[in-house]
Amino acid sequence: MRNVDFFKSSPAFSAAVMSVLMVSFSEVTGQFCHGFLTVRLTTCISDTVFPVSTNDYFPAPPQGGKLIHTRRYEIRTYKLNEDKFLMRGVIFDEKPAGLYVKDDPEPLWVHHMIVDLEVAFPSLEIVGANVEFHERPHTHCTDIVPAYEKLVGLSIARGFNAKVKELFGGPRGCTHIGSMLSAMAPVAIQSIWSMRIGSPSVSSEQRAAMTKEDRRRGYAMNLNTCHMWDENGQMVAEIEQGLPVEVPLWISKRFKKLGLEDSEWEKLRG
Repeated sequence: MRNVDFFKSSPAFSAAVMSVLMVSFSEVTGQFCHGFLTVRLTTCISDTVFPVSTNDYFPAPPQGGKLIHTRRYEIRTYKLNEDKFLMRGVIFDEKPAGLYVKDDPEPLWVHHMIVDLEVAFPSLEIVGANVEFHERPHTHCTDIVPAYEKLVGLSIARGFNAKVKELFGGPRGCTHIGSMLSAMAPVAIQSIWSMRIGSPSVSSEQRAAMTKEDRRRGYAMNLNTCHMWDENGQMVAEIEQGLPVEVPLWISKRFKKLGLEDSEWEKLRG
């Protein structure tokens, strides 16, 4: 467990902090520090909330290199019920402490925006959308927020990025919100499998009885999205023959660590 000091002033902002935890953390002081955070709240957060630090997945800086800018995206999906999930995306740009203002001990946040999308399952239609600007360079950046109500009714599946560009590209939207929306689309597809976890899986007998059309409906959203899902590739050919898809390497590695067999995957996936 880690004792952490939070400084917060806005309920919406604090919710974002608690949800995506994209703030500057000092291991020495145990404080989250930023200029507009003013009220202290002491709490205790388990390591499951802070599973990794950027040092765990980001390579060391090049020799002699000086950090001058950091952009971070984080997207999390929350299952609301069997028919709907919430996707929350956060983007921020940060300038290191002291880069712009000499002796300034705190980093400067240039952008900090939050995008919430409520998505119906399994149709993947967006049924709710909310955009918030917590840090931006210009007063009137927020004037564009109402435009994103047009997201409601769109499908976040195939064709979403083209529609976002059509509706919000150039002067019709915010560049940074557009980048976040593009990043959220593939996360929605990834979330399909997580929504199905715990649902009854397809037995080998049921799989054998499935028609080619049945199987294709099961992976239609993935078809031709990358080289692995090439409609003329080996994996698609095997699926259409009724063969099971390879157990994902990430879960196979975890099974091995826990002393479990790959056959457990059939019990988990929907």
